[in-house]
Order: sequence, then C-alpha cells, then structure tokens
Amino acid sequence: MSRIAVMGSGAWGTAIAISLARRGGHHVALWSFAQEVADTMRKDRENRAFLPGFRLPEAIHVTEHAAEALDGADIIVNVTPSEFARASLQGFAPHLRPHQLLVSATKGIEDRTFLRMSQVIGEVLTAHGLQLSCGALSGPSFAQEVAAGAPTAITIASDDADLAARVQREFSSNSLRLYTNDDIVGVELGGSLKNVIAIAAGIVAGLGLGFNSNAALITRGIAEMTRLAVACGGRKETLAGLSGLGDLVLTCTGSLSRNRTVGMELGKGRGLEEILAGLEGKVAEGVRTTSAALGLARRHGVEMPIAEQMEAILMHGQPPEQAIQELMLRPGRDE
Repeated sequence: MSRIAVMGSGAWGTAIAISLARRGGHHVALWSFAQEVADTMRKDRENRAFLPGFRLPEAIHVTEHAAEALDGADIIVNVTPSEFARASLQGFAPHLRPHQLLVSATKGIEDRTFLRMSQVIGEVLTAHGLQLSCGALSGPSFAQEVAAGAPTAITIASDDADLAARVQREFSSNSLRLYTNDDIVGVELGGSLKNVIAIAAGIVAGLGLGFNSNAALITRGIAEMTRLAVACGGRKETLAGLSGLGDLVLTCTGSLSRNRTVGMELGKGRGLEEILAGLEGKVAEGVRTTSAALGLARRHGVEMPIAEQMEAILMHGQPPEQAIQELMLRPGRDE
C-alpha cells in the first residue's frame, strides 16, 4: 500500500486524489495552500471552490500543512500552478526524503527562465542537495470527467523507467489508463503548448468563424507545437500521442476547457482582466504560457505564428479579428 501526497487542491489535483482514493490500495493526502479551502473540504467532503459536485472519499486526508502531507509519502504529485510551482517546491523541499518519487502534473512553462516544470523541480532539488526521481503526468484529462470516473488515458513520462512503471501501476484503474513514455521533453511541452493553441481555438469559436477555421487552427497548432518540442529535444511521435495531439484536440474542442473559454470570451469582445476575474481563482495556464513559449521558441529559432498572435492579443490588446487576418495573409509556403 503506497502513501501518495497530492500537492495542490485545484480541480486537477482534487480529481487525481479522488481517482486514487476510488481505486483503493493507497493512503492519499491532499494538500491545500489555503486553510479555508482545506477547512471546507474536511467539513463538507467537497471542493466547492474548484471542483464542486464531487464527493471526496473518506480515504482522502485533507491538510493545509505541507509537512503533514509529505510525511512518509512514497509518491508526491505536484499540481500547483506553474506561476507558483518554484515557490511551492522550495517550501516542500525541507520535508522531502531521498526515497520519494516526484511527479509533476502541472502543464506550464516558467516565466522568464522558460523552464519546463521538471526542470524547475530539478533546480529546486539541486539547490537543497536532494536527488529524487522525477516524472511528468500529462494527457487529455478534464478534471470533472476524471472525478466522475469517465474512461481516460494519460501519459507518465520519465527518464527513470522504474518511476514510470510504478506510477503506471499505482495510478491505473478501471477508469484511468496510463501509458509510459521516456520523452519527458515532448510530453511536458505538449501539455503546456496546447493551452496556447486552445485560446486561439476559443477565439475562432467566439468570432463564429466555423468548423473549417477550427480544423485549420488545430492542425497548424500541432505543427507549431511539434517544431518547438523537437527543437528542444523532444520526439515528433510524442506530439502525435496523448500528451500532444490528444490533449490539443480535447482542449480546443471541449466546453470544459478554461483556456478555450478565455479565447471565446476574447472573441466576443470582452477584456482579458474581466475574463480572468470571472474564473474565480481557477487558472487558465495558456495565458501565462504564451509569452514563455515564445521566449523558448526565440531561444531555439523556432517560428510560432499562432502563439505570436495570441501574445499580441493577450499582452498588447490587438483585436482578435486583426490577429486572424494576419494569420490568413501570411506569405504562402509548403505544408
């Protein structure tokens, strides 16, 4: 029986904890940064702030104390937003032990450093003199559907084959299927970059441009994602799998996608600040990832025209209609 600590009580972290508890055979701790959220979850056995409507099994131990959640944990799943990942990990570090396995389930790229989440983890661990095996969990997985027990397939990627095999074994159930992959670069970038393209897909929907436009956007989006992932050392075939194309299609077409929702509202003419305020604390990672992705692309000399237009909209207030026109009027080229 494994002890698993899920660090982060947003929708995705809560859904992972519910899935693990429903599977059985584990001691599951769910850590919340906010005491009021932890108090509510303990009292009502429901995360009303981030994943309402799903009961937390009694097997989930909810705590706002990181040391308590991490104590004795065999596997640690970090699900804190990318914006806060480094600071959170620095707070966790004094409580980590060499035998523990660390899994990142955050889909994002760090601002300014342009590091993937496993790289951020590596830097924090090194700074604290720690050596822990690390992996990345990604793939097409709306939190609400995972919590409901809908059949879902995702990927666990790691350079450590033993870690990947153990997480696959410990997390798999009759509703959650895990595939292993040793291309952590491709898996992490696929999970991060698809959020940028999903905002663009939402804009297409918000402008009422139709299915042709959406299909073109998704197809050219996976081309952009693949170019950057390969330039960073990932494999092209990884971007054709669950953590690339699979997650992209889900996030660009599913009504539960926060990134697509942000794009839709932008396409309807609403301002970004108003839209983000309406998320009520929930995170649309693509908003912050856009500039980080472009910083990484420029570092590697990779062209990302869709991401460039999203940055112009998000950071510089360019009208969405103008962004679409600029994409359509780019010079002709071979596919």
